[in-house]
Amino acid sequence: MTLTCATAAAQPQSPASSSAGIYTCTTPDGRRFTSDRPIPACNGQEQRVLNSDGSLQRIHPPSLTPEERALREAAERRAQAERTAQLDAVRRDRNLLNRYPDEAAHRKAREAALDTVRLAIRATDQRLKRLAEERKPLLSEAEFYRDRTLPALLKQQLDANEAAAEAQRTAAQTQAAELDRINRNYDLELNRLRRLWAGAPAGSLGGVPTLPASDTR
Repeated sequence: MTLTCATAAAQPQSPASSSAGIYTCTTPDGRRFTSDRPIPACNGQEQRVLNSDGSLQRIHPPSLTPEERALREAAERRAQAERTAQLDAVRRDRNLLNRYPDEAAHRKAREAALDTVRLAIRATDQRLKRLAEERKPLLSEAEFYRDRTLPALLKQQLDANEAAAEAQRTAAQTQAAELDRINRNYDLELNRLRRLWAGAPAGSLGGVPTLPASDTR
């Protein structure tokens, strides 16, 4: 038995509806439907869309459940994120090649980055030496009070000197770690560049690993 939706049966098709196609489907229990629009009874299955001469125009896919739609949207978001990441990798690799056409250019950039931290390290060393010199007369004065309570002003000066020295020692540790981080980052970058210089396509080497920056103040 063939069932036809009321709208399609009662009215002749206009040119607009004809150009839109004729939807047909057969349900699992054998009922056949025809309409000028998607057929609700066949939402869960494909619907054939025919031209006015009966030839196949296209296949209308099954409607998705909310859960299926959520899964498809999540998959599309993942695919878009992967496409974006790939484009980013291509752009980063091209930028690397433009910035560093050869190993000499990369070595020069590494030294420039290291020199900035080396200057900070030298400044820290000089500050520590000045603090050590400033502490000497304070310690000499404290010798007079070996078995007595230090005067408040002298104790305050000694404590301030030690606090400043401790801050500089902490800065020195941070700066040493930053030197190591810079070298490791440039090593990672150089390894990638060598493969790109050898002909690896931009974007074919995965993400660009980097190490977090340290505070060199």
